[in-house]
Amino acid sequence: MSEQSSRTGGVELSRELGLAASIAIVIGTVIGSGIFLVPKAMILRVGSPDMVLAIFVIGGLLSVFGALSYAELAAAMPEAGGEYVYLREAYGPFWGFLYGWIQTLIAKSGSIAAIATGFMLYCGNFFPLFEQTIFEIPLPIGPGGGPLPIRYGQVAASSLILFLAGVNYLGVRIGGVVQTIFTVLKVGLILAVVVIGLLMGDGSVSHYTESITASNTATVGTVTAFFAAMVSALWAYDGWNNLSMVSSEIKNPSRNLPISLIMGTLAVMAIYLATNLAYFYVLSPDQVAGADRVAAEMMRTILGDTGAAAVSVVAMISMFAALNGSILSGSRVTYAMAKDGLFFQKMAVVNPEHRTPGNALLFMSAMAGILVFSGRYEEIITYVIFTSWILYGMTTAAVLVMRKKRPDLVRPYRTLGYPVVPILFVVAACCILVSTLLESPRESLMGLSLIVIAWPFYQYWSRKKLRENVPA
Repeated sequence: MSEQSSRTGGVELSRELGLAASIAIVIGTVIGSGIFLVPKAMILRVGSPDMVLAIFVIGGLLSVFGALSYAELAAAMPEAGGEYVYLREAYGPFWGFLYGWIQTLIAKSGSIAAIATGFMLYCGNFFPLFEQTIFEIPLPIGPGGGPLPIRYGQVAASSLILFLAGVNYLGVRIGGVVQTIFTVLKVGLILAVVVIGLLMGDGSVSHYTESITASNTATVGTVTAFFAAMVSALWAYDGWNNLSMVSSEIKNPSRNLPISLIMGTLAVMAIYLATNLAYFYVLSPDQVAGADRVAAEMMRTILGDTGAAAVSVVAMISMFAALNGSILSGSRVTYAMAKDGLFFQKMAVVNPEHRTPGNALLFMSAMAGILVFSGRYEEIITYVIFTSWILYGMTTAAVLVMRKKRPDLVRPYRTLGYPVVPILFVVAACCILVSTLLESPRESLMGLSLIVIAWPFYQYWSRKKLRENVPA
């Protein structure tokens, strides 16, 4: 038995995700809470609905460019871990480890914590108990350096994460079925909201060409404001790359991976544009700029409080599907890193009965649960945005690197529009990095510090792996 097989107990992940489940993972993990939240932030930056729509188009096209590039890498290297594998092969093991390190301990676990907490915040509309505090931890680790409150909603959010971890522990096919069902339900309900807005709303197409008159418009129209709005749009599109993390569990990956990545991303782009058309048809730019929950405000305008409550249910279903997809896909990065000997070896064990990376699933879910109770996940995610976009850009550039480094690599799919498409994505990533650095220098520098922190851990595990591979 090989060293790698011994780590996994001789059991490998199985290919049980079909085309429908793969597309559902793309759509389901992308459409979460963003479409219900970001229009307000975007219009406050750019001032008018037509610019918001234009940025959603540009952000969607950039996401499609990324999907086109990732599709080549995923079809050529259909292994668990996604970016972890591509960065490792293109630039060396440290860059793969850095991606896996950030995703496992902070980025993906923080995202899971944020989605679960958002789900429970919407539940609080129906169950006010979730807002109540159970007890306080009398240490200066809470907001403003005070005690840390523990609420019923946090306990419920953590329990939901563990429940979905258990569902996905039982098999990737079960997780895929759950993802498909809730994604279809989510998309159907969002489209119903769009239809109600466009057909039943007493709106006006003149809203599309109006501008906000709110007071907070000092930076509207500046380059910094444009890229800040673009970051919000790309946050709403974030997640299209999650499918590549489960590449080793997709049937006929050379065909299904490219189709799923491209079709799923295009579908999300169409849904986002339709949703924003409905928002700005019913609501004026100033109304959107003042609405924390724009979809609820639109439905309240049309159907009263019943409509607003209905949107809360739609948002909860949307976030439930995104949460399931994030747990399913994110744990595969941890598994891939451990399988390479660059993380705790128990994380590389595949459950012989269910053929899932059970330990990796439980570990990432536990990390997310801790972040739920800490209340610091949003702050932590801000710190890793800068570093994450460095790695996104490097991954897309890996298409160019691998064409030079491994011209012999079998590529069932080649990036449409190569080399222009990946180059445009990399240029956009660089612009976003510069904008983020200028707007949030403290958080960006703290994100960069994660690279320094990761280095000694990489050295420890790589040396440990070297010792274990040396014959006695």
